[in-house]
Amino acid sequence: MSESTNGRTVRRTVRSRLEKGISELQGLHKLLLSSDVDPDVLADFREALNRVRNTAWAAQQYVVRKETDQDSTSVLSLLAGERVRAAHQLCQALVDDLRGTDVKFQRGSLVQLHEITETLTERLEGVINRL
Repeated sequence: MSESTNGRTVRRTVRSRLEKGISELQGLHKLLLSSDVDPDVLADFREALNRVRNTAWAAQQYVVRKETDQDSTSVLSLLAGERVRAAHQLCQALVDDLRGTDVKFQRGSLVQLHEITETLTERLEGVINRL
C-alpha cells in the first residue's frame, strides 16, 4: 500500500471514528439532561471531555500550520502542556484513591506505576534543571 493510499485510509478511519464519537456525545447530552448522575462520575466525564477538546483544538492547529508551512512546534508544546496538566490531575486523583480504603488495587499495576513514575521523576528533574 502506498503512503498516499495509507494516509487516505487513516483519514477515513479517523473521520469515521470522530463521526461515531459525535453521535455518542449527542446521545450522552440527552441522557445528562434527563437523569441524575453521580457527581464524581460527572466530574470525571467533564475532565475527559476537556482533555479531548483541548487535544482536538491542538490537533486542528497542528494540521492548519502544517498545511500552511508554519512552524508547528508551539502546537506540539501545547499538546505536551495539556498532557502535563492531565497527568497532574490524574496523579492527584490517584493520591486520593490511595488514601482511601474503598478501592482495591492490584500489586502488579501499582508496581508498574511506581516504576514509570520513577523514570518520569528522573526526566522531570533533568528538564527542570535545564529551565
